[in-house]
Amino acid sequence: MAKETLTVTDNRTGKNYELPITDGTIRALDLREIKTGAEDFGLLSYDPAYLNTASCRSSITFIDGDKGILRYRGYDVAELAEKSSYLEVAYLILYGELPTKPQIEEFSSEITVHTFLHENARRFIDGFRYDAHPMGVLIATVAALSTFYPEAKEIKDEKQRRQQVVRLMAKMPTIAAWSYRHARGFPLVYPDNHLSSPANLLSMMKRMAESRYQPNPTIERALDVLFILHADHEQNCSTSAVRTVGSSLVDPYSAVAAAAAALYGPLHGGANEAVLRMLMHIGSVKNVPAFIKEVKDGGGQRLMGFGHRVYKNYDPRARVIKKLADEVFQVTGKSPLLDIALELEKIALSDEYFIKRKLYPNVDFYSGLIYQAIGFPLDMFPVLFAIPRTAGWLAQWEEMLRDPEQKIARPRQIYTGHDERKYVPVEQRKA
Repeated sequence: MAKETLTVTDNRTGKNYELPITDGTIRALDLREIKTGAEDFGLLSYDPAYLNTASCRSSITFIDGDKGILRYRGYDVAELAEKSSYLEVAYLILYGELPTKPQIEEFSSEITVHTFLHENARRFIDGFRYDAHPMGVLIATVAALSTFYPEAKEIKDEKQRRQQVVRLMAKMPTIAAWSYRHARGFPLVYPDNHLSSPANLLSMMKRMAESRYQPNPTIERALDVLFILHADHEQNCSTSAVRTVGSSLVDPYSAVAAAAAALYGPLHGGANEAVLRMLMHIGSVKNVPAFIKEVKDGGGQRLMGFGHRVYKNYDPRARVIKKLADEVFQVTGKSPLLDIALELEKIALSDEYFIKRKLYPNVDFYSGLIYQAIGFPLDMFPVLFAIPRTAGWLAQWEEMLRDPEQKIARPRQIYTGHDERKYVPVEQRKA
C-alpha cells in the first residue's frame, strides 16, 4: 500500500529523509531536519511571491484554477450571484452558513444601524486635499477608525470582534461614498437606511437636490452582483496582507487598512482601471489586430484583463459579469469600448499564442466597463472593490485568529549582502 510520505535523498551527505504528506503538502519546517552537520541551520524553501506555498488552512473559499471553479463555503459563485444578495453572501463568508430569514434580518438591521460615521470622521475626510485619490482617503479613514473605537484592540473578546466586524461592514460604503464626494467637491450625503445596501451606496454617491434618491433596479442589482463576485478570493495579495498584519494581534481597522493599501496597487484592485485605459488606448475595433500583434511581438503593450495567477481557464466571475454587462447596457446604453473588448476577447480566445499561455478573460475585463457605464470614475474602481472585499478580509482575519497553528508572520530570507566588514572612519573612506 502506498505511503503518504515523500522520501528525500540529500546527495551532500547520502542521507535519506521521509517527510509526511498531508493534504498534498509537506511542512516547510520538516526540511529543517535536512542538514549537513550540527552547525547547519537546515534547509529552507525559497518561494518568491508564494507561487507554491500554502500559508494557512482555510474553509472560506475554494478555487480550482484549472477547471475555472470558485466557491464560497462550498457554494458556486455563479449560483450565489444569480440567487442571493451581497449581504446574504457576506453573512455566509463571515459565519460559514447561509442565513435563515431571522438571521439575515438581524444582520441587515445591525449593518443599517452602524452606517453613520462619527462627525469627527467627517471632518477628518474634509481635511484631505481637494484632489486626494479616493482610495488614499479610504485607507487613511479606515485606519483612523481604530482611534474612534479603542475597544477594538480587545481582539480576544469574541463579542468585541463581532461588533467591529459589523461596524466595518456598515461604514465601509459610507467612507467610500464620502471619499468620492470629497474628490468631486460635492457636499457629503448621509446614509438613507430605508434603502437596500447597494441603493444606499448609490444614493450617498449620486444624490444631489432630490429629497430621496431611487436607483434603477437593474443598476442596483448589478452593483449587488458585482459585490458578490468580489467578496473573497482566497489568499490573494490583500488577503495575505490582512492575515500578515493581523497576526501581530493588531485591531481589525488597522489590519483592514493594510489590506486596502495592498488592493490599491494596479496589479490588484486597480486592474479593471488598467483594462479601460487599454481599451481607450486601442481606440477602435480596426486597431485591435495591430494591438494584438504588438502584444505578441513584445512591443511594450500588455493584454490587460486576461490571465490570472490562479485561473488557467476562463475566470468563472468573468462569465457572470459578461452577462451582467448586457443587462446594464440596456439601461445605460452600450459603452463605445464594448465592441473593442468583444473583438479583443474573440481574437485572444482563438489565437494559439494566448491559448497556449492559458490567457483567458478574468474578472477585471468586463467589470470596469460596467462601473464606467453606471457613472463611476476610474479612480473609484479600487474603492468599489474594497467595499465587498471587506467581508472576505474580516472572515480571513477571524479565521486566522482562531487557528492554533498561526503565529506572528515572519518569513525567512536568503542573505545576499556583504560578509562581516570593519568600520572605516569617515576621513579614510574612498568614494
